[in-house]
Amino acid sequence: MREVGSHVSTRNGYRKAAEYAVAIGGSAFQYFPKNPRTLETKTFNRDDALKCASWCKDIGVKSIAHGPYPVNPAAVGETAQRMALCTLNDLEIAEACGSIGVVVHFGKFKGQDPLQGYRNVIQWINSVTSLWNGKAQILLENQAGDHGPMGTTPEELIQIRSLVQEPDKVGFCLDTCHLYASGEWRQGEWLTFAERARRLGFWANVRAVHLNDSRYPSGARKDRHARITEGWIGKEGFHELLSTPELQGIPLILETPVGEDGTHRDQLMLVHQLSGEALE
Repeated sequence: MREVGSHVSTRNGYRKAAEYAVAIGGSAFQYFPKNPRTLETKTFNRDDALKCASWCKDIGVKSIAHGPYPVNPAAVGETAQRMALCTLNDLEIAEACGSIGVVVHFGKFKGQDPLQGYRNVIQWINSVTSLWNGKAQILLENQAGDHGPMGTTPEELIQIRSLVQEPDKVGFCLDTCHLYASGEWRQGEWLTFAERARRLGFWANVRAVHLNDSRYPSGARKDRHARITEGWIGKEGFHELLSTPELQGIPLILETPVGEDGTHRDQLMLVHQLSGEALE
């Protein structure tokens, strides 16, 4: 069976978040390790996190953490240092929870020299990984292009990973809405993108997928998620994506609007059906 889940709240703790994810039909989940709106670090309940890790291991549930929105790897100076400490804190929490890693958006840069933005991303990753010795990875996420073209292509993610000092500490999280919105995935051309990614060796380091439909057409550069099959990607697009051999065994995480019951239960079932899996 596919490892499919959704983003869940940790308001009742990490272990309860995992239990809820499974209760609505998931076998994977994503969570915010702490407040997603600030760069403040968090003194977390390690016992709760370790119970989450143990419970998930026992029943075979995978998880990923998502870092705070203000984290921008292309930033510089004291702000970048605060962001690095924030991500180190996220990695520590993710490690305790038994998670694969922490999703971090590629970053945005408004300077006149685009190459400096990429240098900043490399330097920032190095500043984090030089202080991190756990198994949880930084999971760079492709961007939709709403803040510029930086970080929208698989080539960029691969190049950045190849240039950091410790590439084994870096993986990728592929967001399907972002990929579509950026124009890197065009209508009816998933197989073309999949083959391009295959030639690049991109799939080898994809650790998770944000499985989101897009409210806007390919190339619109608008990051607006739609429920599965209810956007421009549609049923055929997801059917092709879910047939990609390299994505077998990779956790698929929904960040879409909830259904009428306030959960992702129906969408989780739909993803299994689109994968050709019969549910009891």
